[in-house]
Amino acid sequence: MRIVVDSNIVFSALLSKNNICRNVLFQKKFEFFTCNFLMVEIFKNKDKLLKVSKLSENDLILQLSGIFSRIRFFPEDFIPKHFFIKAYEICKSVDDKDTPFVALSLFLKAKLLTGDKKLQETLKDKIDIVSIKELKL
Repeated sequence: MRIVVDSNIVFSALLSKNNICRNVLFQKKFEFFTCNFLMVEIFKNKDKLLKVSKLSENDLILQLSGIFSRIRFFPEDFIPKHFFIKAYEICKSVDDKDTPFVALSLFLKAKLLTGDKKLQETLKDKIDIVSIKELKL
């Protein structure tokens, strides 16, 4: 199964105590993708991630490296513009920062994995969404 992972899933994999997200990301039966925008989100929130995770910077980098080894990064430049337009129309009422992830999901014909409940509810009839709970089974 091809799955596009958004930022909050990676954040949860770093921060959650029970590590359900991390366990799902390391299941070999899934093929994970994300867009390069995830790196922007990580670096923009680095200080917050360090504070909440209570990891040293080196440990955070090691954790991210392990998680990133399971995810194929996709440059947004490779996604045709019409997918971005459609994704923006879908996301604008919730959070337009999710546009690259939705565009990649549409382009790859992959499921979108997000922990954002509001986004899940908004997108459920528009694109193929999957939840952590569904994947951990």
